[in-house]
Amino acid sequence: MKMSRRGLLIILSSPSGAGKSTLSTRLRAWDPTIRFSVSATTRPPREGEVDGHDYHFRTEAEFRHLVATGEMLEHAHVFGNFYGSPRGPVEEAIATGSDVLFDVDWQGAQQIRNSVLKDNVLSIFLLPPSIRELRRRLVERAKDDDEVIEKRMQKSWDEISHWDAYDYVLVNDDLDATETNLKTIVMAERLRLPQQPDLLSHVRSLQQEFEETA
Repeated sequence: MKMSRRGLLIILSSPSGAGKSTLSTRLRAWDPTIRFSVSATTRPPREGEVDGHDYHFRTEAEFRHLVATGEMLEHAHVFGNFYGSPRGPVEEAIATGSDVLFDVDWQGAQQIRNSVLKDNVLSIFLLPPSIRELRRRLVERAKDDDEVIEKRMQKSWDEISHWDAYDYVLVNDDLDATETNLKTIVMAERLRLPQQPDLLSHVRSLQQEFEETA
């Protein structure tokens, strides 16, 4: 008998350079049914970006209305624009048994953990093996100039200081081993009792069968 399940809100957080993007990609490659939460934003679309795929593009008035009516699981004001995670698509996904992956910082994670969907949250924080290694990774990926790297390094401790607010914490000193641990966590959490709504009816059917054959 195949049991249905409720989906998980998988929050993956880390300082820049700790491997979050790589592990998110690997997790979705391992299970393509895991959906990525598409954020809403008030910033204008960049060339090539598609509404509903890259972001849900909204006016500031529309965004504020979504926040006021409780339609945002989390939101923040960053560099003059609003960003947030719409509640509707996430609710639809988890109701059909699909997991939703969130790439948010500790503040976004805290808001989601305090939302109406908190019972479905699985939060995981990634730590680097050392600050020196974190800096090396930021330098070697060659995506940012020195000034941006310094800003990311300054912000990194603010992120790391909230490590103990998460359900699980992984030290990413070996990417393959961390990937294995991440998959193990997801598989185990999918089997938790609250995620399997059909279990009660199954147990009742077992009870009925037992009484009929006793």
